[in-house]
Amino acid sequence: MDAYGKVITCKAAVAWEVGKPLSIEEVEVAPPKAHEVRIKLVATGICRTDDHVLRGALEGIDFPVILGHEGAGIVESVGEGVTDLKPGDKVIPLCIPQCGKCSSCLSPKTNCCLKTHLRESQNVMPDKTTRFTCRGKTVHHFLWTSTFSEYTVVPEDAVAKIDDGAPMDKACLFGCGFSTGYGAALNTAKVDPGSCCAVFGLGGIGLSTVLGCKAAGATRIIGIDINEGKFKKARDFGATECINPQCYTKPIQEVLIEMTGGEGVDYSFECVGNIDTMKAALEACHLGYGVSVIVGEAPSAAQLSFSPLLLFTGRTWKGSIFGGWKSKDSVPKLVADYMAKKFDVDGLVTHTFPFEEINQGFEVLRSGQSIRSILMF
Repeated sequence: MDAYGKVITCKAAVAWEVGKPLSIEEVEVAPPKAHEVRIKLVATGICRTDDHVLRGALEGIDFPVILGHEGAGIVESVGEGVTDLKPGDKVIPLCIPQCGKCSSCLSPKTNCCLKTHLRESQNVMPDKTTRFTCRGKTVHHFLWTSTFSEYTVVPEDAVAKIDDGAPMDKACLFGCGFSTGYGAALNTAKVDPGSCCAVFGLGGIGLSTVLGCKAAGATRIIGIDINEGKFKKARDFGATECINPQCYTKPIQEVLIEMTGGEGVDYSFECVGNIDTMKAALEACHLGYGVSVIVGEAPSAAQLSFSPLLLFTGRTWKGSIFGGWKSKDSVPKLVADYMAKKFDVDGLVTHTFPFEEINQGFEVLRSGQSIRSILMF
């Protein structure tokens, strides 16, 4: 409580510019303003989206910036008007907020709150200022979460209180990776029992999608990745078979159609963020009723070109953001289900690093060695 209402100096990984490694710096974190929460992070995951920013593949990001959006921590202090959170609460910052007031939040059809970064900038807080400074310079927020910092400030619309007993090194996965993939199968695709699914990409989100397909009762789940080192874990998570596109002379969509007796899969999920695999996933779907879901985030400049006959003949192409979960309502329930052992996410974590070794965490991501790397503060 000694820091209540005061600036906190702590360590953070600052991205000063595109293409450069993150720099561990001392930053100043201002106290929360009205309807904001300051959080002491305990653990954070490294997601491919963070790497997209570092590589310059996502537009609209202001540098310098503190990245990170898959974290878990403890409320340090709250601003005026915050009534549902208090110091000491275990929480997860939410990369997709839930304001509870906009047309999207009031609709059962979507979870895409109109305060999302896809609609308005989250490089600054809602009052258009930041809470971070470093070396006398303003440092920007990322998705309002900025979990690559020992302390962060987040609007109350983007914070979910979770079970006090939740292990933080696993709870952070519910801030993005697990929730995104698991929900894509259950909420977006609404996979039917007995169906056949294909999951393109077997990283953290792809494996979570496999778990979702299994939970929905799919009887055939085909995992697809060029890294065969991920196949054993995919089978452990529920994949019934795994294939490497590089082992075939024909396009992978043709392989999948042949594997399903010339008909195609009932559901396909693109968990890579690559426009070629997005098209392949759609083409691999069953004529007339196949559903393909885009889960992976493509670079901002990417454009798709495809035959409209694929949709004209009855296939459905859908997108899924944060697994279709209304974040503040659903994340606490997902964590509770994990605590009740309704599913197991522990196997998603392949590496754990001290926070200071964050750049090594990005190296194992880029090399394909990791599913999820967790940083501990």
